Order: sequence, then C-alpha cells, then structure tokens
Amino acid sequence: MKYDTILVLDFGGQYCHLIARRIREHHVYSEIVPHDITAMEIKQIQERLNVKGLILSGGPLSVYEVDSPKMDVGILDLGLPVLGLCYGHQLIAYLTGGVIKPAEKKEYGITIAFVKKPVGVLKGLGGKQKVWMSHSDTVYKVSEEYEVLAYTENSPVAAFKHKKKPIYGLQWHPEVIHTEKGMEMLQNFIFEVCKCKPNWKMEDFIKRAIKEIRKKVGESKAIIALSGGIDSSTTTALAAKALGKNLTAVFVDHGFMREGEPEFVKKTFGKMNINFVTVTAKERFFKRLKDITDPEKKRKIIGEEFIRVFEEVARKVGAEYLIQGTIYPDRIESGFRKFSDKIKTHHNVAGLPSKMEFKGIVEPLRDLYKDEVREIAKKLGLPEKIVHRQPFPGPGLAVRVIGEVTPEKVEIVRKADKIVREEIEKSGLDKRLWQYFAVLTDTKSTGVKGDARAYGYTIAVRAVESKEAMTASFAKIPYDVLERISTRITNEIPEVVRVVYDITHKPPSTIEWE
Repeated sequence: MKYDTILVLDFGGQYCHLIARRIREHHVYSEIVPHDITAMEIKQIQERLNVKGLILSGGPLSVYEVDSPKMDVGILDLGLPVLGLCYGHQLIAYLTGGVIKPAEKKEYGITIAFVKKPVGVLKGLGGKQKVWMSHSDTVYKVSEEYEVLAYTENSPVAAFKHKKKPIYGLQWHPEVIHTEKGMEMLQNFIFEVCKCKPNWKMEDFIKRAIKEIRKKVGESKAIIALSGGIDSSTTTALAAKALGKNLTAVFVDHGFMREGEPEFVKKTFGKMNINFVTVTAKERFFKRLKDITDPEKKRKIIGEEFIRVFEEVARKVGAEYLIQGTIYPDRIESGFRKFSDKIKTHHNVAGLPSKMEFKGIVEPLRDLYKDEVREIAKKLGLPEKIVHRQPFPGPGLAVRVIGEVTPEKVEIVRKADKIVREEIEKSGLDKRLWQYFAVLTDTKSTGVKGDARAYGYTIAVRAVESKEAMTASFAKIPYDVLERISTRITNEIPEVVRVVYDITHKPPSTIEWE
C-alpha cells in the first residue's frame, strides 16, 4: 500500500521534525528529506509513496547568506501543493522575485496576524489570529504571480499564495502549540489543499521498527542502554521482540538517579523475561566529573563513560551492537543536522565518543517525539507507571546541579526533587504537567534560620506544560502549592535558604537548565 505522504524539506529549523509530527497526528504519513532534494528525486519517491504535498521548514539563516540552504526551484513546477513556513516562506518569495529584508522590528513570540483573505491554508479563520513568530527577516513584497493573504504590524506579507498554483507561505509557525489555530491551518493544507487520506497508523511504525532492528543486528548479540524511562523502556520492549535472548538490557547506576529510582528499575525489569544486568558505577562517574563545571563537558564526559561501561558489558556477553532509546528532541538539540544550531549536547547523541568498540548503534525511536513513544509503549503493553513517567535526562541529576557535581550537591538536589514531586503529585497537578523538578543553582545567598544568620544554596523549581518537548510553557502552579514546596525544602534541607520558581517558556529557554 502506498501511503498518502507529505514531504518536509529540512532547512535546519528547530521545529522541522515537529511539522512532520503534526502531520502524522492526522494519520497521514510524513518524511523529512534534505533541503536540496531535486524535483527528479521527488518523482522517484513517488514510486514507493503517494506524495501529495511538500512543506518547507524554517531555518536559522537568512536567505541572502551565501551559504544558506536553497532548493531546486523546479520543485515549484511539479504541480504539487507547497507550503513554506518561516524561512521556507521567505525562500519561496526570494526564489520567485519577492523582496526580503531584515525586519525593522523583529518578531519573537505571540503576534497578532490580520487575515485579509481566508482561503486555502487559512480557510475558515477569523480576521485576527494569534500566531507564533520567530524571525528577523521579513517579506516586504511578493511578485505579481502571488497575492497577500495576511499581515502583521511589522510584516506586510505574513502569508501569501500563488494566484493559480497551490503554493502558500506563512511567516509564522502553525506547528507549535502557541499558534492558536495552527492545527486548523495544517489540516487545511493536508486535507483541503493536498487532498490526503488518513491511512497511516502507529502500528505500522512498530512493525517497521522491529524489522529494522532485526535487519541491522542480524544474528549478532546486542545490549540496550536501559534507564527505566519511557524511551529506553519502549526501545527495550521493541528490541526484545526483535532479538529475544540475543538482547541484554544494561542498567547503569551512576549515582545521579532520583530517590528510589534504582530500586524501581531493578524490580520492574528484573522480573521481565529478558537478560538484565545492573552495573554500579557511582565512584567512576563522580571521579570523572571532579572539577568540571561546564555543562557541555559534563554531558560529553557522562556520554563517554556510559559507552565505556557498555563496552565492558558487551565484551562479557559477546555483544556487537548497542541499542539506545534516543528520540528526536535529543538529536535536534544536539545540532545533528547541517543547518541546525546545537542547543545542548545530549549524552546519547553528540556526547558519544568518536571511538567505540561497537559495530553499530541502533536507535529505532530516533524520529519520534515523547507522546508518540508513549502511544507505542501502551500498544506494547508496558506498565502504566512507565508509560506515564515524566521525562528524566540520561545524565540524571548531574545536569540539575549547576557547576561542579559532587555527591553532597547531588544529595541536596535529590531531596529537593523528591519534595517537588511529592507536593505536585499530592495536589493532582502532575496529570497536566510535562515535567516538574528541582535544580540546585550555583548561587548562594543569606538567610535566617533559628534566629541566626544562614548562608546557603538557592533551589530553582521548574514545572512546564508541553506536548512534545520542542516547545513548553511554564506552569502556573497555585501559590499554596509553591509555598508548601518552598517551606518543605528550606525546612528539610539545611543547606538551602532560598527557593525560586522558573517562569520562562521554551523558547527562549530549554526545559532543563543544562
């Protein structure tokens, strides 16, 4: 069966894969392809997929920069519907004779767009729309073949369409949740403009993932990095179906886990029908991180040390392949694509050492988001406690200690994290939150405890709402809950004298502090 498909041309934008994710939410298949794909190559893809439309992603560069990514202009003559977003919007205008210049006033965040003509992608929308902008260049004019559909206070051409062809451009990002009618805009493109049928299901992914693991590993043995989180647990379930007894799951207790977590992982996976190994490696990890304060160095050191542990286990069990639960946000934030910026290194992506003993690394979830992984986990029958477990970074509490990581600091943030989780879950707020945790900052301040001066650490509390972790909003936690958290932390942890609450969205921040 040939799936109706929309191809996403990748120009290096942080939300590129989120676009593909949004398309798949509508049960329409999507694939990300290089920005420099040719019209002929798209025709070749048509042999295996029913390509119904193209979306050009955003990107961090200017269309005028010499080395900025361009595309084969012949794509606009294929007769396929095309939608350019942000950089893609500017690129279509640039390639067809429009005028693009640095904006007099840059637009970042929520902006009001005024819709002049609600047709095509904007069909059914009102005259004013709250949209999410993130750009420094602006389209000031389009060629005579195009017409303006919407504008903002600072962007005279915020949306356009070709007068005869199904080619559209939007300066804003409909794929992020902050654009209120973004999903309706994408639905219009997918179903009204491209005429797609919703014929792709998540079960198809499970079959492909199992097949891919078997094909890559063959008759060899493999080990899987198992942390107990939703990503590695789901990957373990897929790999177990693919490899059976040729798989060994390895849990590394590096000393940076949350309260009670090592025991939970051992209890849960120890009774599953898989080869399960626990490696206690606290001393070696703390030793490697001594005197290290730079967050990028921390992640790289942790990533390398993980690999060395896995190599030791692999030698013992005769494994040649390493399987990881890497998901897409890990890769995009590590800047793995040519034109994407590196935001932070993830220990299991850019944090991996250049030399490894493994014949290959297998990452079956590499193109998925967290909510998609949860859906797969449910279909695979994983326990509810794992399916709904909040995300936790692979380096653990080590990246929630700002500055040098020591056993004493980790213990402080572990206790604070436990209090945050207990109070959030007691209040019932956990059901609507994506993540909630504590960070031990490197800021000390003066306080008063027992009528005496105290000088101690500052704990930052972070709680966010999100759907896929590429964007997030800080959670508006009731003051009484924050008060209980603050009171407990300062009462129960002597080293802490101050608690602050992080009220920053993503972007501009990331969810984790490091």
